[in-house]
Amino acid sequence: MQRSIDRVVVGGRAGRPGRAILMRGRRRVGKSRLAEEFVEQADLPFLYFTASAQRSVELDLRQFVEAGIASTLPGAEKFAGQHPGGWDAALTLLASAVPDDRPSVVIIDEMPYLIDNDPGFEGSLQKVFDRELSRKPMLLLCIGSDLAMMEALNEYGRPFHQRASEMVVPPLNPADIAEMLELPAAEAFDAFLVSGGLPLVLDEWPRAATTAEYLADAITDPTSAMLISGERALAAEFPRDAQARSVLGAIGSGERTHALIGRAVDLPAASLGRALRLLTGKRIVEVLTPISTKPSRETRYIVADPHLRFWLAFIGPYLPEIERGRGDLTLARIRRGWASWRGRAVESIVRESLRRMPDSLPQDTQVIGGYWTRTNDPEIDIVCADREPVAKKITAVGSIKWHDNRLFDSHDLTRLHLHRAQLPGADEHTQLLAVSRAGVSVSGVTGYTPDDLIAAWR
Repeated sequence: MQRSIDRVVVGGRAGRPGRAILMRGRRRVGKSRLAEEFVEQADLPFLYFTASAQRSVELDLRQFVEAGIASTLPGAEKFAGQHPGGWDAALTLLASAVPDDRPSVVIIDEMPYLIDNDPGFEGSLQKVFDRELSRKPMLLLCIGSDLAMMEALNEYGRPFHQRASEMVVPPLNPADIAEMLELPAAEAFDAFLVSGGLPLVLDEWPRAATTAEYLADAITDPTSAMLISGERALAAEFPRDAQARSVLGAIGSGERTHALIGRAVDLPAASLGRALRLLTGKRIVEVLTPISTKPSRETRYIVADPHLRFWLAFIGPYLPEIERGRGDLTLARIRRGWASWRGRAVESIVRESLRRMPDSLPQDTQVIGGYWTRTNDPEIDIVCADREPVAKKITAVGSIKWHDNRLFDSHDLTRLHLHRAQLPGADEHTQLLAVSRAGVSVSGVTGYTPDDLIAAWR
């Protein structure tokens, strides 16, 4: 963002120094905090407006005017007594308040809500930006948590196409967590699975504390970020959509197939389909398909964000017992289910870690996924291939064993050989991989430890 301000100061071509940035990232990852820190350090006049899913267009406009009055823009007084009838008028009013002779910053937070409330907002923003705001030495920062919508804003055919740079704010990754909390690699992955890399959760995590130690304290604290982050994220994403929340809850509880999800929520097929489209469209749920040289219809659904995945499985359904002081019951449930849940949850982050290690993978590896059948016989954790979902070439097959004290051994290797023989496109020459939390005790496989995976994120 500072580079954009520098360009604003220098000026642009054809007398258009104004710049725009579309900032996106998962909810509660720290986008708003980053923007606030930036304007404080930049020490420039600014306006900060946050939209809300609960508002009507009329209320949005009223709150925008109030944000203008409260801003530090030199022309803030121009907002006083104004009642714009639409976004054309409101943004034109903004342009009149932005200074011509020095840089300024305008921040529109949660912009997807404005577009939901008024589909014409995009066109209004494009028109006023082209005619007036781009001619001012100002930075327009538009922030959103709806990843798909924020990406789409800059696509061809949309009003704001090619008018803004894009900025992605990712969560902290496992290597960041290992450094921040001074944790060994294996524990850092556990912390990532629970926190999702959210700064709010990690800020309250004691240095060098294990996941079990952190949870023992956080579950009994009604104000902890661990308890409140998931509920607030869901309330913001689905303020009026109980069906989508119900479907998400079923997926979070462990139901992964269309049939099992439908059985859990008991919704008509059309309603279930609509809810799944909404969840996948918002990138809250990820759709997985098996990778092999043969097509498959065995689609699976998982919660994309690790923290929300943990929250839906262990926290959200049991908030009432936590609120009545029985967090001990929740902790006991986590301890009982932790090993099984962690073993499945870590698969996606292991595969992402391997994607960051192309030099250690067989030649022609372009994608990494998994393979399964309807009966889960076989179910293969790692499949490397040249493309997905229907590959021309399978380059490697692997297994993930994420046990605390058990090495990947000869029994695991025998099972991996069997699974390789059942995978369409693989043969006895296909390379074998083993990812083990505790290490590998046999030869004949390329082994990876948590230290290897952490290094891929550095």
